[in-house]
Amino acid sequence: MSTMADVARSAGVSVATVSHVLNGTRPVLPHTRQAVLDAVDALGYTPNSLARSLVTSRTRSIGLAVSAISNPYFTEILQGVEAAALEAGYSLLIADPHDDPGHELKVVQLLHERRVDGVIVAPSAEPGGLVAYLRRQAVPTVLLDRVLGPAGAGGPDLAGSFDQVCAENSGPMAELVAHLASLGHRRIGLVAGLPGLSTTSERIAGYRQGLAAAGLDADEELVVSGSSESTGAERATAALVALPDAPTALVTANNAMTIGALRALRGLGLDVPGDIALCCFDDFAWADLFAPRLTAVAQPSREMGARAVRVLLDRLAAPDREARTVRLPCAVVHRASCGCPEPRPADTGSSMESTSQSEKGTTP
Repeated sequence: MSTMADVARSAGVSVATVSHVLNGTRPVLPHTRQAVLDAVDALGYTPNSLARSLVTSRTRSIGLAVSAISNPYFTEILQGVEAAALEAGYSLLIADPHDDPGHELKVVQLLHERRVDGVIVAPSAEPGGLVAYLRRQAVPTVLLDRVLGPAGAGGPDLAGSFDQVCAENSGPMAELVAHLASLGHRRIGLVAGLPGLSTTSERIAGYRQGLAAAGLDADEELVVSGSSESTGAERATAALVALPDAPTALVTANNAMTIGALRALRGLGLDVPGDIALCCFDDFAWADLFAPRLTAVAQPSREMGARAVRVLLDRLAAPDREARTVRLPCAVVHRASCGCPEPRPADTGSSMESTSQSEKGTTP
């Protein structure tokens, strides 16, 4: 088995230079770097990751705690995280917290005990135990999709404690509601997510902004929690359409709840958009397979995952840098479930960006 010394001899450089090339610890001239990589390839050298971690106190691994199994939305985020980590030479350890605060803390502790260099976490609606552990142990952390701060469950005093990567929520939701109002709807219902999540509170805020922009009063009986899952949304939708003054349009606040809402409407014999218009937050792979095709907010899921990795690597490179929040823009994809005419095939992929990217904190 070849050693680092063998690579150094073959490339005509020092062992230290080989180490700098493989670990990225110091800039190396391009021709020298290429000579080292050619020698590595020719000799079939494989770095001893365990030995390297003992020397550098780094394992070049990242822990990811998201509900990837139970929520298809996080599956796309996972793909973005995995691709970016692999490109940077990091391995990925994955845990599913099941959106349960106790289990969330347990899996993050296990990831930390396996000496990952940092963690990326989509926090639950009650992240107090998780936040306390991460701060106490000074674990390099990026919060993903759900943020802490005035809109989140963590409180405003924690907004600057962690790097955070998420999508814009309020603006795109306001755009959906305003669009429905422009089509003549005056009773617009919202199937909201799990209370305590920043995504829930921000999308409710956007719903109210959209109503206000259209000159409509907010009616709290038109906002019902679907608990961010299909079964809850099915119940919430049934409750909304059973109101004496039922909504003529409905917005669902995530992909799982869209499925529940559609199941409820179908079970009640209601036609979309003939009897009730429908828009949803979260575009998903089969949204354009329904009849009618679903008008939806498309989040940059894979880019969100990749950006979280890059932000974490920035944190590892500069532990004392100011915490920042990165928000990525969404796009409203107009199809026919809102009551608009079905777009022509050439327009199928067209979308309208509803917000622009913003970052709070240190510029990368």
